[in-house]
Amino acid sequence: MDSAPLLSVLNEDLLIRILTFISHDPDRKAFRLVCKTFLRVDSFHRTHLRILRPEFINTLLSKFPRIYSLDLSACPQIDDGAVAMLVGNGLLPDWCRRLKRLVLSRSTGLKSAGLEMLIRSCPLLEAIDVSYCWSFGDREAAALSFGGSLRDVKMDRCLGLTDVGLAKIAIGCQCLEKLSLKWCIEITDLGIDLLSKKCRELKELDISYLKVTSMSLRSVSSMEKLEHLAMVGCGIVDDEGLHYLGKGCPSLQALDVSRCDRLSSSALAFLINGHPSMLQIYASHCFHEFPNKVVQGLKDLKNLKTLILDGAPVSESLFKIINFNCKYLIEIGLGKCKGVTDKGIFQLVSGGVNLNILNLTCCSELTDDAISAIADSCRSVLCLKLECCNSVTEKSLYLLGLHCSFLEELDLTDCFGVNDKGLYYLSKCTKLVCLKLGLCTNITDKGLYYVARNCSEIRELDLYRCKGIGDDGLYAVSSGCKRLQKLNLSYCSEITDRGIECLGHLPELSDLEMRSLLNVTGTGLTALATRCKRLAELDLKDCANIDDSGFMALAYYSRNLQQINLSHCSISDVGLCMVMGNLTRLQDAKLVNLYNVSTNGFEVALRASCVRLKKVKLIASMRLQLTPDIVQTLRARGCRIRWD
Repeated sequence: MDSAPLLSVLNEDLLIRILTFISHDPDRKAFRLVCKTFLRVDSFHRTHLRILRPEFINTLLSKFPRIYSLDLSACPQIDDGAVAMLVGNGLLPDWCRRLKRLVLSRSTGLKSAGLEMLIRSCPLLEAIDVSYCWSFGDREAAALSFGGSLRDVKMDRCLGLTDVGLAKIAIGCQCLEKLSLKWCIEITDLGIDLLSKKCRELKELDISYLKVTSMSLRSVSSMEKLEHLAMVGCGIVDDEGLHYLGKGCPSLQALDVSRCDRLSSSALAFLINGHPSMLQIYASHCFHEFPNKVVQGLKDLKNLKTLILDGAPVSESLFKIINFNCKYLIEIGLGKCKGVTDKGIFQLVSGGVNLNILNLTCCSELTDDAISAIADSCRSVLCLKLECCNSVTEKSLYLLGLHCSFLEELDLTDCFGVNDKGLYYLSKCTKLVCLKLGLCTNITDKGLYYVARNCSEIRELDLYRCKGIGDDGLYAVSSGCKRLQKLNLSYCSEITDRGIECLGHLPELSDLEMRSLLNVTGTGLTALATRCKRLAELDLKDCANIDDSGFMALAYYSRNLQQINLSHCSISDVGLCMVMGNLTRLQDAKLVNLYNVSTNGFEVALRASCVRLKKVKLIASMRLQLTPDIVQTLRARGCRIRWD
């Protein structure tokens, strides 16, 4: 049938409606390539853009008139000069006037002047992410304070931020609804107190790993609109802090107190009593005891949807109460919990609870009976984590394949009862997106063939130390799992160049770990580099038999690489200089124990990439061998150097 009459029936309104159902990037790319009409519709429909090279921003944004969200986190050269070129010195570009969301995460070359220029140029900006800009401090916070319309600010690991900078944000951005200050370790109770007084519209606050005390929670308790509070790793906060929250924060729905060592379970019970409408509780590795009095408090949480208790001692009475009272629970975390038994799991899932996400990592007492109960009662389960559940056998995988057709994520790491027959049963879960089989030493290429044949939606596959996997298994994966994006082959010692060449048929592969593959040479790496153009992260640690021919191919073809690990490789001065100089998007490099590279080779390679690098790892002895000039240049450019 001629396609022209058919396309003429599809007007732009219909095409836009079709496009809303296409979320996968390669599918959208295929849509754009159909014809000019489809390309125009996609350009008009697109609202978000992730830029890899700053010099193309204005050109690209002029082609997409509805862009209001811009991600520059992958741009290695965003600094004050680049910003000045983007926004211009005269009339503002149109994209600045409509921009509402801006991601500058890890833009370590950007300073306060450039940030202020961006903020002032985007009057409608509502959300900004400057997380992991580790050198950002009070000056950059002052620049952010000019964003009076900002509602969402993320400043994780801005290590120079103090109470002074937080005060400027609190005063200048009083419309804030979301604020993340994770790992901003210079913030104290004083800054949190001022924030609570000025930003009365806050709904989400993350103060994880701050050195704040219970007095900060006293201030936070006055926030009437606060719904989500994360305070992971706040080791100074004690029970008094949770008592303040229990009496305040009337809108609180979600609380994360994971790794808060000084809290007791009785304080959590007090908070629950004050907030019976809580929807999410995260308390991983927090409590050393969970008495019956606290367990009884869970009866009031009728609308609870998420309960994470990783590392806590639990009892069968807890599971009974959850089953009878928490009918809306969809996620539970019991990783490394003592007391999780087959009987307890049966009591948890039997009845009205229909869990979608279960984390049972390191619950070593569980057997096939527990998985049988889950498969029979939770047929809508999406994610199941069974790492180190060593009593799980092929029977469990048979039941999951039989009943859990919606399963998307399954972690079977270090479950040595998993074998090829089990993978045959599991392959009936055709919607699997993530499958982790690391340390499953009883699986071979045959089992991997079953999975690859039926589970075509897999995006992530972990085969770490699966010594029975070889080239034939990778051929099966490359033939059946065309959407694979992340693959771990580390220490799969049977894999050779032939297997790595098969990976070239995975067009979406972007993250590959292949540590210590001693049978892989430059030939295999060359084949990989020439075909897998989307590779962004590559780990080649201990691949000692790859020579410069492979690294040269990598330098020439893999222009999208952002992270690379070359530690303990046989690369030479020339090879390292080519890799570091040619990979123009490289931001993170691990270069430990490169025995064939001289000090001068390191100097030249680092100078060739110092404009782009944000993180580099070197052996500690290099600290004395490199010239102070190159170390200072890297740090001035915002690069963090880790001496191993």
